[in-house]
Amino acid sequence: MLFNPTGFTECLREWEDLEKNHQQMQDTHRSYKQKLEEVAKLQDSCSGAIARQRKKLKELTASLEECKENHPTPKLNPEDVDAIAEIEDSIKERTDAFSEMEAFLPKKNGALDALFNFLLVWYYCTLTIRESILISNGSRIKGWWVFHHYVSTFQSGVMLTWPEGALYQMFRNQFLTNCLYQSFVQFLQYYYQSGCLYRLRALGEKHNMDVTVEGFQSWMWRGLTFLLPFLFFGHFWQLYNSITLFRMFQLPECKEWQVAMCCCSYVVLFMGNFFTTLGVVYQKYMNNQEKSKIL
Repeated sequence: MLFNPTGFTECLREWEDLEKNHQQMQDTHRSYKQKLEEVAKLQDSCSGAIARQRKKLKELTASLEECKENHPTPKLNPEDVDAIAEIEDSIKERTDAFSEMEAFLPKKNGALDALFNFLLVWYYCTLTIRESILISNGSRIKGWWVFHHYVSTFQSGVMLTWPEGALYQMFRNQFLTNCLYQSFVQFLQYYYQSGCLYRLRALGEKHNMDVTVEGFQSWMWRGLTFLLPFLFFGHFWQLYNSITLFRMFQLPECKEWQVAMCCCSYVVLFMGNFFTTLGVVYQKYMNNQEKSKIL
């Protein structure tokens, strides 16, 4: 229960206690800032030392290779060969140790990556909600595209939980580049879809509240044939991501479960996107052929 002073003496005593606690709090905060600065200096020192060690080890590895290839004698002594093999094994072990050390060190882009992955989770969640509303209002969205956004939400959540480390850094640039490309393709899809809707509305074949294109017209082939290469390239990029993650999963230093989950997610996305797009294109092509025969 909180103390509620009533008299002036009690209020004065309470104020003196608060003054003492405030002074202690200031001392604690000052000590915290000092320790935080020391930790930051230690982190920078450790990161710099690891970077220098990596550079020196890389140069040493290249020098050892030159020694084996360009040695003046026809053949190295057995002792020298054993010594070189021992050094190379030690270099591999030290590289693994560096990866473990870096897992406990902060990365410069860690906070931005977490924010980006969180925004992806939010984006795909809003898409699934929007599609559920459209389906409830009678929109005929294919089931795969709804499931696709559920899988993408799951994958973004897994990426959000992937801890900083050597494996994450190996896949980071490829993942971010793929996200940028997907944004570009989505813009092309929006441009194609909005153009088709605008023309259909102008012809009186669509209502102003329609947000998707149902059916197919022959004049749509021009935009679709331009769009399809970008779509299929994005699909095969997803397959490439899954292959990259599968190879990472086979590495002995791979301990994160996120690698396997993202690999499976990309396989599902590739298969669903690729075969669904093929089916849609084939269906539109056959419908167009039937309309041509009728005309």
